[in-house]
Amino acid sequence: MSVQLPVFQPEKSDRFARRIERARGAPLRAGAVTTLQINVGKVCNQACKHCHVDAGPARTEAMDTRTASACIDVLARGKIATLDITGGAPELNANFRWMVERARALGAKVIVRHNLTVQFEPMQSDLPEFFAANDVEVVSSLPHFDAAATDRQRGGGVFEKSIAGIRRLNALGYGQGDPRRVLALVHNPVGAFLPGSQSALLAQYRTELGEKHHVTFDALYVLTNMPIQRFKHWLERTGQREEYEQSLEDAFNPATIDGLMCRSTLSVSWDGGLYDCDFNQMLELEVAGAPTIFDVDLDALVGRRVATAEHCFGCTAGSGSSCGGQLT
Repeated sequence: MSVQLPVFQPEKSDRFARRIERARGAPLRAGAVTTLQINVGKVCNQACKHCHVDAGPARTEAMDTRTASACIDVLARGKIATLDITGGAPELNANFRWMVERARALGAKVIVRHNLTVQFEPMQSDLPEFFAANDVEVVSSLPHFDAAATDRQRGGGVFEKSIAGIRRLNALGYGQGDPRRVLALVHNPVGAFLPGSQSALLAQYRTELGEKHHVTFDALYVLTNMPIQRFKHWLERTGQREEYEQSLEDAFNPATIDGLMCRSTLSVSWDGGLYDCDFNQMLELEVAGAPTIFDVDLDALVGRRVATAEHCFGCTAGSGSSCGGQLT
């Protein structure tokens, strides 16, 4: 028998929840879980300025074997179609390769949020071959096709290493239209403004990266920078936080609501906590009732009210934003 979870009660100051109810006449609710997104920790070989996870080389938070096993058990029990593994740099977690192999054995699609430069870390040079052997979909952040713009956001020399990483993947058939070798790049704006059109940016990326660097990719996902963690701190230091957050709210687009990732994704933290999305996870805004991966009842999560706050305007602004790019 399913256990009925407590209902999320938004704060009276939650303007986003009120905006959703005005637009739809009902709160934002989740359906069945079709994607299990696992954040295996904050350990990363990079320390990007826009990182909403606040990840970096000095972080130590990492998912242990017990929690990783519980995630795979839930994936199997719930017959969840997609496992989406993120971090930090997820490949640096000791359980990463085991999780990928187990998920694929269960027939699940596996997506890895791969930063390209981790290929050049010790014991990671065979990552492209591992991805190919397991038909992993690779999603890689490349904030801009301009080297200087990318390096400003991600660190000196990151663009050059990223291009080298793409070439390794291309050599194994990634980024060339094979559905078993999907390579998607991710664009984030390099400032306090909304991203441009995904289709227009895709054309620019293809031209710039193809003509200048002779690399190919399958798709471009355009994401809005969320005003949380490291990006929020940058906004505060530069005096742009209030203006940026207001711009997100002013650009609210009700046509994005149906496609919001929180409606079909369950986010798992490195310690087993459950959240409606990775952004909520970073703000410790838990699923109502605070179940964990060790005691979750997936049936009880269907129809739950999604936990929201003002940062959620980032996902509904303009053309919308999700882990799979723009929504409209």
